[in-house]
Amino acid sequence: MSRIFLKIFLVLIIGALGGIIFQAFILPYLATKPYFQRFQFIKILTEREVNVYPTETVVVQENIALQRIIEKVEKTVIGVQTRTKAGKILEGSGLILTSDGLVVTLADIVPYGSDFKFFWEKKQLPFQVLKRDLKNNLVLIKAEKDDFHTTGFADLEKIKLGQRVFLLGIIFEDGNPTKIVNTGVIKAFNENAIRTNIFEKSILKGSPLFDIEGNVLGLNTIDFEGKVIAIPINKIREFAGF
Repeated sequence: MSRIFLKIFLVLIIGALGGIIFQAFILPYLATKPYFQRFQFIKILTEREVNVYPTETVVVQENIALQRIIEKVEKTVIGVQTRTKAGKILEGSGLILTSDGLVVTLADIVPYGSDFKFFWEKKQLPFQVLKRDLKNNLVLIKAEKDDFHTTGFADLEKIKLGQRVFLLGIIFEDGNPTKIVNTGVIKAFNENAIRTNIFEKSILKGSPLFDIEGNVLGLNTIDFEGKVIAIPINKIREFAGF
């Protein structure tokens, strides 16, 4: 009796190994031959293999879409470089609000009595400081140039937890303004702040936060832990007067 069970077991093992070899090597080969492609089991195999590709295509298309959105909004950002009375160098970014040159940035990177420089597309801009709101850490500037690029403002009533976002700012490498991007999601939000899972250095203060359609969600502050927290666009629009 034990010999019978042993024979059955060996037959099952050999059959399983044969099935694995057939499915892994022989069946894919047959699927490439026109004669065998008319058989139903070959059609099923072919369809099963094709079903992998749509997911990969969606990922690629999403990355391309994000790259295009970044290209769309990259000229709405300016670089800020400040030398304080004590000789300390502060760096950050700002957002172009209007095509005629209204710009908003953070008050703590352009403190009173300091020497400011503003850069757009690596060119230094003449400017005027129009007003400050130290409570909300905002400064409104008028850059002396027309025909700036702008983008839309996000509707904060429609934002969601987990929504994908990205920041776009200017850093200074060897004195040259250079654009930098970082992506993440919204962790929490209220009328006073939009919290993300993005971590960055303080030199990205004042960089705008965008949704994946290229609309501005807010202006970024960075806390002592490096967490990116945006001042919502509604507060910025109220400060700027529109």
